[in-house]
Amino acid sequence: MDDNGGVDEPLFMIPLWADLTAVALGGVQGALFASGFQGQRRLDLLGVGIIGIVMGMGGGLIRDLLLNTTLATLQTNWYLITATVAALVGMLLAGVFQRLNGLIVGLDALVIGLFGAFGTSKALAFGIPIAPAVFIGVCSAVGGGILRDVIMGVPVSIMHVGSLYAVAAGAGCLTLAVGHAFGLSLVVAAIVCIVVTFVIRLLAVIFDVSLPEQRRLYRRKVAVETSAIPIVKPE
Repeated sequence: MDDNGGVDEPLFMIPLWADLTAVALGGVQGALFASGFQGQRRLDLLGVGIIGIVMGMGGGLIRDLLLNTTLATLQTNWYLITATVAALVGMLLAGVFQRLNGLIVGLDALVIGLFGAFGTSKALAFGIPIAPAVFIGVCSAVGGGILRDVIMGVPVSIMHVGSLYAVAAGAGCLTLAVGHAFGLSLVVAAIVCIVVTFVIRLLAVIFDVSLPEQRRLYRRKVAVETSAIPIVKPE
């Protein structure tokens, strides 16, 4: 508290352009994910747009709710406008992006890195200890994706345990918190966090690294799907 009895403002503020960049990338990634569904799960344009907005804004909302602070994404028009425009871009260019699988994977890795870094940095700036700060960062990183999966009725564990999704976010956020504890500025530590998260997530996808439970879930999912495919025996 300050001398007047008020609450001190945190020393670190996430630049608006950086937060909006994370929101925009999340919006595009969410719209791309939603537009890829076919059959009974296929969404109309409004549904795809909503998923994009949720993906773009969800991480920031969860971060601020856990910190019990003002919801930054609702304090200016720019967050909702950015998420909406990004979702529209994701919808319009879905056909192009779907052919660029590497770009989608990279975009996904960058999104979790950004939200993880911003969540952990803001928590540390509020005086939160290392362990809870890392927890808040990871929740911020995967929060938008979890909300997306819940809304779409997709098993969350399949979407986020696979390819070390949450593990990559946790490693990046822990690196940020420990680096800051050893004297790194929050800005430098946040950049390191984004790089660490991005690299771990990308390598996990490239080399198909996942946790044992995820591999079991994936095999079970494939078995269920293939069992529904009719086998035509040659005459």
